[in-house]
Amino acid sequence: MKKLLSLLLSVILAATLLCSLVSCGKSDWKEIEEKGRFVCGITYYEPMNYFDENGDLVGFDTEFAQAVAKELGVEVKFQLISWDAKYTELNSGAIDAIWNGFTRGDEDGVSRAEYVDFSYDYLNNSQCIVMKADAVASYTTLESLASLKGMAEAGSAGEAVAKDATENYTAAASQADALMELKAGTVDFIVIDVLLANAQVGAGNYTDLAKNTAITCEPEVYAIGFRKGSDFTEKVNAAIKTLSENGTLATIAAKYGLSNALIENIGK
Repeated sequence: MKKLLSLLLSVILAATLLCSLVSCGKSDWKEIEEKGRFVCGITYYEPMNYFDENGDLVGFDTEFAQAVAKELGVEVKFQLISWDAKYTELNSGAIDAIWNGFTRGDEDGVSRAEYVDFSYDYLNNSQCIVMKADAVASYTTLESLASLKGMAEAGSAGEAVAKDATENYTAAASQADALMELKAGTVDFIVIDVLLANAQVGAGNYTDLAKNTAITCEPEVYAIGFRKGSDFTEKVNAAIKTLSENGTLATIAAKYGLSNALIENIGK
């Protein structure tokens, strides 16, 4: 009898721990509705979340989140986070969503879907190799980068690509930092989102940098990450579908030059 009771208590404890890990149907939405706002964890990079010449936070994901908040009848707050600590920030309750060019796929060999519940996919993306413009022609395969110094944002999809390419790898705190390190010449190549590269590489402060289009990476999609088991995912998905159908997302995408990357018929 004691053994049976002990086994039963062990099962209950395990279930309790599992429940806490996956929110066990916890109503995040109720708390958000009561507070009147939700918090998005972001890093700063164009064209997703960045500051314009007036010092205002703008970008596709910024306006996308604001549109979802309006549709849900609440407000949105943007919280700068370390990308490498995004899951800790989410599960601690410091943020309610990872909403900043967050790609599906693997991270350190583990599917990101193991850590979060994803929203509908909304933008197409891929990783890309960026180098000094005068060096691009000399490297045409990922293997050809093996002797070079590489860099990517810690915890990013690009990190896996960079690590595969070279053992001489250094992590950056952000994709923006990786761009600056390449500009300064402390590394030979970086791996960043192609949507970021399209917005910044070859222009402004980065006219001496270029995408290496001879080396291609697998296609990816952007989605929003929520706590496992959270009912907030369903609420946001419903808002996303409405914004897709009424043209709001298409308007925002056009504003930031992302019309070709926007996924059609989101949620269908």
